[in-house]
Amino acid sequence: MGLLDYQKIKQDFPLLQTKMNGQSLVFLDSAASSQKPQRVIDTFANYYRCRNANIHRGAYRLSYEATDLYDQTREKIARFLNARSSIECIFTRNTTESINIVASSWGDANIQAGDEIVISELEHHSNLVPWMMLAERKGAVLKHIPLTDDSRYDYTRLDEVIGPKTKIVAVQHMSNAVGTIHDLKQIRDKARAVGAMFSVDGAQGACHLKVDVQELDCDFYSLSAHKMLGPTGVGVLYGKQELLEAMPPFLGGGDMILSVSKDGFKAAGLPEKFEAGTPNIAGVVAFAVALDYLDQVGLEKIHGHEQEILKYAYDELERLNGIILYGTREFAERGAVVSFNVEGVHSHDVGTILDEEGIAIRAGHHCCEPFMRKHDLSGTARASFYIYNGPEDVDALVRGLVKVKEIFKSVVPA
Repeated sequence: MGLLDYQKIKQDFPLLQTKMNGQSLVFLDSAASSQKPQRVIDTFANYYRCRNANIHRGAYRLSYEATDLYDQTREKIARFLNARSSIECIFTRNTTESINIVASSWGDANIQAGDEIVISELEHHSNLVPWMMLAERKGAVLKHIPLTDDSRYDYTRLDEVIGPKTKIVAVQHMSNAVGTIHDLKQIRDKARAVGAMFSVDGAQGACHLKVDVQELDCDFYSLSAHKMLGPTGVGVLYGKQELLEAMPPFLGGGDMILSVSKDGFKAAGLPEKFEAGTPNIAGVVAFAVALDYLDQVGLEKIHGHEQEILKYAYDELERLNGIILYGTREFAERGAVVSFNVEGVHSHDVGTILDEEGIAIRAGHHCCEPFMRKHDLSGTARASFYIYNGPEDVDALVRGLVKVKEIFKSVVPA
Protein backbone atom coordinates (compact mmCIF):
# COMPACT_ATOMS: atom_id res chain seq x y z
CA MET A 1 0.00 0.00 0.00
CA GLY A 2 3.03 2.26 0.46
CA LEU A 3 4.23 4.84 2.91
CA LEU A 4 2.09 7.58 4.40
CA ASP A 5 3.20 11.20 4.15
CA TYR A 6 4.87 10.63 7.50
CA GLN A 7 6.99 13.78 7.32
CA LYS A 8 3.80 15.87 7.17
CA ILE A 9 2.19 13.77 9.90
CA LYS A 10 5.26 14.17 12.09
CA GLN A 11 4.75 17.95 12.09
CA ASP A 12 1.53 17.40 14.05
CA PHE A 13 3.46 15.94 17.00
CA PRO A 14 5.30 18.60 19.03
CA LEU A 15 7.49 16.27 21.04
CA LEU A 16 8.91 14.80 17.84
CA GLN A 17 10.32 18.24 16.99
CA THR A 18 12.50 18.22 20.13
CA LYS A 19 15.89 16.81 21.07
CA MET A 20 16.92 14.11 23.52
CA ASN A 21 20.43 14.18 24.98
CA GLY A 22 21.35 16.83 22.43
CA GLN A 23 20.24 14.70 19.49
CA SER A 24 17.12 14.92 17.34
CA LEU A 25 14.59 12.61 18.94
CA VAL A 26 13.97 9.30 17.16
CA PHE A 27 10.97 7.84 18.94
CA LEU A 28 10.72 4.06 18.54
CA ASP A 29 8.59 3.13 21.55
CA SER A 30 5.02 3.63 20.38
CA ALA A 31 4.06 0.12 21.50
CA ALA A 32 4.48 1.40 25.06
CA SER A 33 2.65 4.69 24.43
CA SER A 34 2.20 6.70 21.27
CA GLN A 35 3.02 10.36 20.90
CA LYS A 36 0.13 12.86 20.90
CA PRO A 37 -0.74 15.28 18.10
CA GLN A 38 -1.08 18.97 18.94
CA ARG A 39 -4.83 18.92 18.39
CA VAL A 40 -5.25 16.25 21.08
CA ILE A 41 -3.08 18.23 23.51
CA ASP A 42 -5.03 21.40 22.74
CA THR A 43 -8.38 19.67 23.27
CA PHE A 44 -7.24 18.32 26.63
CA ALA A 45 -6.09 21.76 27.79
CA ASN A 46 -9.11 23.56 26.32
CA TYR A 47 -11.46 21.33 28.26
CA TYR A 48 -10.03 22.62 31.52
CA ARG A 49 -9.96 26.19 30.24
CA CYS A 50 -13.45 26.29 28.78
CA ARG A 51 -15.58 23.28 29.79
CA ASN A 52 -14.42 22.11 33.21
CA ALA A 53 -17.37 20.66 35.11
CA ASN A 54 -18.44 17.27 36.35
CA ILE A 55 -20.69 15.20 34.12
CA HIS A 56 -24.17 13.76 34.58
CA ARG A 57 -24.68 15.75 37.79
CA GLY A 58 -24.75 19.52 37.41
CA ALA A 59 -27.93 21.47 36.64
CA TYR A 60 -26.05 24.14 34.72
CA ARG A 61 -24.71 24.74 31.23
CA LEU A 62 -21.05 23.80 31.78
CA SER A 63 -22.05 20.42 33.15
CA TYR A 64 -24.43 19.83 30.25
CA GLU A 65 -21.70 20.70 27.74
CA ALA A 66 -19.12 18.47 29.45
CA THR A 67 -21.62 15.61 29.54
CA ASP A 68 -22.37 16.03 25.83
CA LEU A 69 -18.68 15.94 24.91
CA TYR A 70 -18.12 12.85 27.07
CA ASP A 71 -21.10 11.03 25.57
CA GLN A 72 -20.11 12.02 22.03
CA THR A 73 -16.79 10.24 22.54
CA ARG A 74 -18.66 7.09 23.50
CA GLU A 75 -20.59 7.31 20.24
CA LYS A 76 -17.33 7.73 18.32
CA ILE A 77 -15.64 4.71 19.90
CA ALA A 78 -18.78 2.66 19.21
CA ARG A 79 -18.54 3.59 15.52
CA PHE A 80 -14.77 2.99 15.55
CA LEU A 81 -15.33 -0.56 16.81
CA ASN A 82 -18.66 -1.06 14.99
CA ALA A 83 -20.42 -1.92 18.25
CA ARG A 84 -24.17 -2.41 18.02
CA SER A 85 -24.77 0.31 20.60
CA SER A 86 -22.68 2.88 22.44
CA ILE A 87 -23.84 1.44 25.76
CA GLU A 88 -21.65 -1.58 24.96
CA CYS A 89 -18.58 0.69 25.34
CA ILE A 90 -17.48 1.25 28.95
CA PHE A 91 -14.87 3.89 29.77
CA THR A 92 -12.11 2.61 32.06
CA ARG A 93 -8.60 3.79 32.95
CA ASN A 94 -6.79 1.45 30.54
CA THR A 95 -6.74 -2.01 28.99
CA THR A 96 -5.58 -3.48 32.30
CA GLU A 97 -8.65 -2.25 34.15
CA SER A 98 -10.92 -3.39 31.32
CA ILE A 99 -9.58 -6.94 31.52
CA ASN A 100 -9.81 -6.89 35.32
CA ILE A 101 -13.50 -5.97 35.05
CA VAL A 102 -14.12 -9.03 32.90
CA ALA A 103 -12.04 -11.31 35.13
CA SER A 104 -13.66 -10.05 38.33
CA SER A 105 -17.23 -9.17 37.38
CA TRP A 106 -17.92 -11.81 34.73
CA GLY A 107 -15.38 -14.29 36.11
CA ASP A 108 -16.52 -14.31 39.74
CA ALA A 109 -20.12 -14.78 38.63
CA ASN A 110 -19.46 -17.57 36.11
CA ILE A 111 -16.25 -19.48 36.90
CA GLN A 112 -16.41 -22.46 39.23
CA ALA A 113 -13.82 -24.83 40.70
CA GLY A 114 -12.40 -27.07 37.99
CA ASP A 115 -13.38 -24.79 35.11
CA GLU A 116 -10.66 -23.96 32.61
CA ILE A 117 -9.46 -20.52 31.52
CA VAL A 118 -7.42 -20.50 28.31
CA ILE A 119 -4.79 -17.86 27.53
CA SER A 120 -1.45 -18.22 25.71
CA GLU A 121 2.27 -18.34 26.38
CA LEU A 122 2.67 -14.89 24.81
CA GLU A 123 0.28 -12.77 26.86
CA HIS A 124 1.10 -9.40 28.38
CA HIS A 125 0.87 -9.52 32.18
CA SER A 126 -2.36 -7.50 31.92
CA ASN A 127 -3.98 -10.44 30.17
CA LEU A 128 -2.33 -12.98 32.43
CA VAL A 129 -2.33 -11.86 36.06
CA PRO A 130 -6.10 -11.07 36.27
CA TRP A 131 -6.86 -14.61 35.09
CA MET A 132 -4.30 -16.05 37.51
CA MET A 133 -6.03 -14.17 40.31
CA LEU A 134 -9.44 -15.45 39.18
CA ALA A 135 -8.18 -19.03 38.94
CA GLU A 136 -6.74 -18.77 42.46
CA ARG A 137 -9.98 -17.33 43.87
CA LYS A 138 -12.22 -19.90 42.26
CA GLY A 139 -10.06 -23.01 42.08
CA ALA A 140 -10.08 -22.92 38.29
CA VAL A 141 -7.39 -24.22 35.94
CA LEU A 142 -5.29 -21.95 33.72
CA LYS A 143 -4.25 -23.42 30.36
CA HIS A 144 -1.96 -21.93 27.72
CA ILE A 145 -2.09 -22.03 23.94
CA PRO A 146 1.42 -23.15 22.92
CA LEU A 147 3.58 -21.23 20.47
CA THR A 148 5.41 -22.18 17.30
CA ASP A 149 9.15 -21.61 17.09
CA ASP A 150 8.56 -18.24 15.41
CA SER A 151 6.23 -16.98 18.16
CA ARG A 152 2.84 -17.57 16.57
CA TYR A 153 -0.03 -19.36 18.25
CA ASP A 154 0.16 -23.04 17.34
CA TYR A 155 -3.31 -23.44 15.85
CA THR A 156 -2.72 -27.15 15.23
CA ARG A 157 -2.74 -27.68 19.01
CA LEU A 158 -5.81 -25.68 19.99
CA ASP A 159 -7.75 -28.87 20.73
CA GLU A 160 -5.16 -29.69 23.40
CA VAL A 161 -6.13 -26.67 25.48
CA ILE A 162 -9.68 -25.71 24.43
CA GLY A 163 -12.18 -28.35 25.48
CA PRO A 164 -15.46 -29.09 27.29
CA LYS A 165 -14.26 -27.51 30.56
CA THR A 166 -13.15 -24.25 28.90
CA LYS A 167 -15.30 -21.33 30.06
CA ILE A 168 -13.38 -18.43 28.53
CA VAL A 169 -10.57 -17.96 26.01
CA ALA A 170 -8.69 -14.68 26.55
CA VAL A 171 -6.00 -13.81 24.01
CA GLN A 172 -4.25 -10.77 22.59
CA HIS A 173 -4.91 -9.26 19.17
CA MET A 174 -1.25 -8.41 18.59
CA SER A 175 1.82 -9.17 20.68
CA ASN A 176 3.58 -6.20 22.26
CA ALA A 177 6.72 -8.31 22.72
CA VAL A 178 7.33 -9.64 19.20
CA GLY A 179 4.56 -8.11 17.07
CA THR A 180 2.66 -11.25 16.08
CA ILE A 181 -0.87 -10.57 14.80
CA HIS A 182 -3.05 -13.52 15.73
CA ASP A 183 -5.82 -15.28 13.79
CA LEU A 184 -8.60 -14.37 16.20
CA LYS A 185 -11.38 -15.90 14.13
CA GLN A 186 -9.79 -19.34 14.25
CA ILE A 187 -9.49 -19.12 18.03
CA ARG A 188 -13.02 -17.74 18.34
CA ASP A 189 -14.41 -20.67 16.36
CA LYS A 190 -12.72 -23.15 18.72
CA ALA A 191 -14.08 -21.28 21.73
CA ARG A 192 -17.60 -21.20 20.30
CA ALA A 193 -17.46 -24.91 19.51
CA VAL A 194 -17.24 -25.67 23.24
CA GLY A 195 -19.57 -22.87 24.37
CA ALA A 196 -16.80 -20.68 25.82
CA MET A 197 -16.62 -16.90 26.04
CA PHE A 198 -14.08 -15.08 23.88
CA SER A 199 -12.17 -12.03 25.20
CA VAL A 200 -9.55 -10.04 23.28
CA ASP A 201 -6.75 -7.84 24.64
CA GLY A 202 -6.72 -5.18 21.93
CA ALA A 203 -4.13 -2.84 23.44
CA GLN A 204 -1.82 -3.36 20.43
CA GLY A 205 -4.56 -4.15 17.94
CA ALA A 206 -6.91 -1.18 17.89
CA CYS A 207 -4.12 1.34 17.25
CA HIS A 208 -2.90 -0.44 14.10
CA LEU A 209 -5.70 -2.59 12.72
CA LYS A 210 -9.32 -2.09 11.72
CA VAL A 211 -11.49 -3.67 14.42
CA ASP A 212 -15.09 -4.75 13.81
CA VAL A 213 -16.36 -6.36 16.99
CA GLN A 214 -19.53 -7.58 15.32
CA GLU A 215 -17.65 -9.33 12.53
CA LEU A 216 -15.13 -10.66 15.02
CA ASP A 217 -17.99 -11.78 17.27
CA CYS A 218 -15.92 -11.37 20.41
CA ASP A 219 -17.66 -11.12 23.77
CA PHE A 220 -15.18 -8.56 25.11
CA TYR A 221 -12.55 -6.31 23.55
CA SER A 222 -10.25 -4.07 25.61
CA LEU A 223 -8.13 -1.11 24.51
CA SER A 224 -6.19 1.95 25.73
CA ALA A 225 -6.39 5.50 24.37
CA HIS A 226 -2.72 6.27 25.07
CA LYS A 227 -1.57 3.78 22.43
CA MET A 228 -3.95 5.38 19.91
CA LEU A 229 -2.65 8.99 19.94
CA GLY A 230 -4.88 9.77 22.94
CA PRO A 231 -4.22 10.66 26.59
CA THR A 232 -3.19 8.29 29.34
CA GLY A 233 -5.76 7.23 31.90
CA VAL A 234 -8.49 6.35 29.40
CA GLY A 235 -9.43 2.86 28.30
CA VAL A 236 -12.45 1.14 26.81
CA LEU A 237 -14.09 -2.16 27.54
CA TYR A 238 -16.40 -3.32 24.77
CA GLY A 239 -18.79 -6.04 25.85
CA LYS A 240 -21.90 -7.53 24.35
CA GLN A 241 -24.92 -5.80 25.89
CA GLU A 242 -26.54 -8.94 27.23
CA LEU A 243 -23.32 -9.96 28.99
CA LEU A 244 -22.67 -6.55 30.52
CA GLU A 245 -26.27 -6.34 31.73
CA ALA A 246 -25.94 -9.69 33.50
CA MET A 247 -22.61 -8.84 35.15
CA PRO A 248 -22.52 -7.31 38.64
CA PRO A 249 -20.88 -3.88 39.10
CA PHE A 250 -17.11 -3.82 39.43
CA LEU A 251 -16.80 -0.75 41.69
CA GLY A 252 -19.33 0.89 43.98
CA GLY A 253 -19.90 4.59 44.46
CA GLY A 254 -21.18 7.66 42.70
CA ASP A 255 -22.80 7.53 39.26
CA MET A 256 -23.11 3.73 39.11
CA ILE A 257 -26.32 3.60 41.12
CA LEU A 258 -29.97 4.11 40.30
CA SER A 259 -31.01 4.40 43.93
CA VAL A 260 -29.58 3.83 47.42
CA SER A 261 -31.25 3.14 50.76
CA LYS A 262 -29.81 2.50 54.20
CA ASP A 263 -29.79 -1.21 53.50
CA GLY A 264 -28.95 -1.57 49.85
CA PHE A 265 -28.72 -0.12 46.36
CA LYS A 266 -29.96 -0.66 42.85
CA ALA A 267 -27.34 -0.41 40.12
CA ALA A 268 -27.80 1.91 37.18
CA GLY A 269 -28.11 0.57 33.67
CA LEU A 270 -25.39 0.49 31.04
CA PRO A 271 -22.92 2.04 30.70
CA GLU A 272 -23.09 3.86 34.05
CA LYS A 273 -23.12 0.62 36.03
CA PHE A 274 -19.40 0.14 35.33
CA GLU A 275 -18.31 3.80 35.56
CA ALA A 276 -18.26 4.57 39.27
CA GLY A 277 -16.85 7.91 40.35
CA THR A 278 -15.68 10.93 38.42
CA PRO A 279 -13.86 9.74 35.27
CA ASN A 280 -11.00 11.28 33.33
CA ILE A 281 -13.38 13.62 31.51
CA ALA A 282 -10.70 15.71 29.81
CA GLY A 283 -8.95 12.55 28.64
CA VAL A 284 -12.14 11.08 27.21
CA VAL A 285 -12.95 14.32 25.39
CA ALA A 286 -9.42 14.47 23.93
CA PHE A 287 -9.65 10.79 22.94
CA ALA A 288 -12.43 11.75 20.54
CA VAL A 289 -9.96 13.94 18.64
CA ALA A 290 -7.44 11.09 18.54
CA LEU A 291 -10.10 8.82 17.05
CA ASP A 292 -10.87 11.45 14.43
CA TYR A 293 -7.16 11.64 13.57
CA LEU A 294 -6.92 7.86 13.12
CA ASP A 295 -10.07 7.84 11.00
CA GLN A 296 -8.69 10.67 8.88
CA VAL A 297 -5.45 8.78 8.18
CA GLY A 298 -7.20 5.39 7.88
CA LEU A 299 -6.36 2.18 9.73
CA GLU A 300 -5.73 0.27 6.51
CA LYS A 301 -3.23 2.90 5.35
CA ILE A 302 -1.61 2.93 8.79
CA HIS A 303 -1.09 -0.83 8.68
CA GLY A 304 0.28 -0.63 5.12
CA HIS A 305 2.73 2.08 6.15
CA GLU A 306 3.91 0.05 9.11
CA GLN A 307 4.40 -3.03 6.94
CA GLU A 308 6.75 -1.06 4.69
CA ILE A 309 8.75 0.20 7.67
CA LEU A 310 8.84 -3.28 9.22
CA LYS A 311 10.21 -4.89 6.06
CA TYR A 312 12.80 -2.16 5.64
CA ALA A 313 13.86 -2.54 9.26
CA TYR A 314 14.33 -6.29 8.88
CA ASP A 315 16.34 -5.85 5.69
CA GLU A 316 18.66 -3.33 7.32
CA LEU A 317 19.06 -5.14 10.64
CA GLU A 318 19.82 -8.42 8.90
CA ARG A 319 22.78 -6.71 7.24
CA LEU A 320 24.39 -6.39 10.68
CA ASN A 321 26.26 -9.34 12.10
CA GLY A 322 25.47 -10.26 15.68
CA ILE A 323 21.84 -9.08 15.68
CA ILE A 324 19.32 -11.69 16.85
CA LEU A 325 15.76 -11.03 15.65
CA TYR A 326 12.70 -12.56 17.31
CA GLY A 327 9.27 -13.30 15.90
CA THR A 328 7.86 -14.55 12.65
CA ARG A 329 9.23 -13.55 9.23
CA GLU A 330 5.68 -13.84 7.88
CA PHE A 331 5.17 -10.09 7.78
CA ALA A 332 1.47 -10.41 6.96
CA GLU A 333 1.12 -11.91 10.43
CA ARG A 334 2.96 -9.25 12.40
CA GLY A 335 2.80 -5.57 13.22
CA ALA A 336 5.50 -2.91 13.32
CA VAL A 337 7.39 -4.25 16.33
CA VAL A 338 11.00 -5.41 16.00
CA SER A 339 12.29 -7.33 19.01
CA PHE A 340 16.00 -8.08 18.96
CA ASN A 341 19.21 -8.55 20.91
CA VAL A 342 22.83 -7.73 20.18
CA GLU A 343 25.04 -10.74 20.83
CA GLY A 344 26.97 -10.36 24.05
CA VAL A 345 25.17 -7.14 25.10
CA HIS A 346 22.36 -6.84 27.63
CA SER A 347 19.23 -5.20 26.23
CA HIS A 348 19.37 -2.48 28.91
CA ASP A 349 22.87 -1.54 27.75
CA VAL A 350 21.61 -1.37 24.17
CA GLY A 351 18.82 0.96 25.28
CA THR A 352 21.20 3.18 27.26
CA ILE A 353 23.62 3.67 24.38
CA LEU A 354 20.81 4.34 21.91
CA ASP A 355 19.39 6.89 24.36
CA GLU A 356 22.67 8.81 24.15
CA GLU A 357 22.11 8.96 20.39
CA GLY A 358 18.59 10.36 20.83
CA ILE A 359 16.90 7.05 20.02
CA ALA A 360 14.09 5.90 22.33
CA ILE A 361 13.43 2.16 22.44
CA ARG A 362 12.12 -0.26 25.05
CA ALA A 363 14.42 -2.76 26.76
CA GLY A 364 13.49 -5.58 29.13
CA HIS A 365 10.85 -8.29 29.35
CA HIS A 366 8.02 -6.05 28.02
CA CYS A 367 5.60 -7.31 30.71
CA CYS A 368 5.84 -10.72 29.08
CA GLU A 369 8.00 -12.70 31.49
CA PRO A 370 6.61 -16.20 30.76
CA PHE A 371 7.55 -15.81 27.09
CA MET A 372 11.04 -14.57 28.00
CA ARG A 373 11.55 -17.44 30.44
CA LYS A 374 10.41 -19.93 27.80
CA HIS A 375 13.21 -18.68 25.53
CA ASP A 376 15.75 -18.26 28.36
CA LEU A 377 15.95 -14.50 27.78
CA SER A 378 16.51 -11.78 30.35
CA GLY A 379 14.77 -9.49 27.89
CA THR A 380 15.03 -7.98 24.44
CA ALA A 381 15.48 -4.56 22.88
CA ARG A 382 12.30 -3.47 21.10
CA ALA A 383 11.82 -0.86 18.41
CA SER A 384 8.18 -0.13 17.60
CA PHE A 385 6.99 2.09 14.77
CA TYR A 386 3.90 4.18 14.11
CA ILE A 387 2.47 6.68 11.62
CA TYR A 388 5.15 9.30 12.26
CA ASN A 389 8.15 7.02 11.67
CA GLY A 390 9.99 6.67 8.37
CA PRO A 391 12.96 4.82 6.87
CA GLU A 392 15.39 7.41 8.25
CA ASP A 393 14.38 6.36 11.77
CA VAL A 394 15.42 2.81 10.89
CA ASP A 395 18.70 4.18 9.53
CA ALA A 396 19.29 6.02 12.82
CA LEU A 397 18.61 2.79 14.73
CA VAL A 398 21.13 0.91 12.59
CA ARG A 399 23.79 3.59 13.15
CA GLY A 400 23.10 3.41 16.87
CA LEU A 401 23.50 -0.35 16.89
CA VAL A 402 26.81 -0.06 15.05
CA LYS A 403 27.98 2.16 17.92
CA VAL A 404 26.68 -0.39 20.45
CA LYS A 405 28.71 -3.10 18.77
CA GLU A 406 31.82 -0.90 18.63
CA ILE A 407 31.57 0.01 22.31
CA PHE A 408 31.22 -3.62 23.34
CA LYS A 409 33.74 -4.78 20.73
CA SER A 410 31.09 -7.01 19.27
CA VAL A 411 31.15 -8.21 15.70
CA VAL A 412 31.28 -5.22 13.34
CA PRO A 413 29.04 -5.04 10.24
CA ALA A 414 30.18 -7.05 7.27
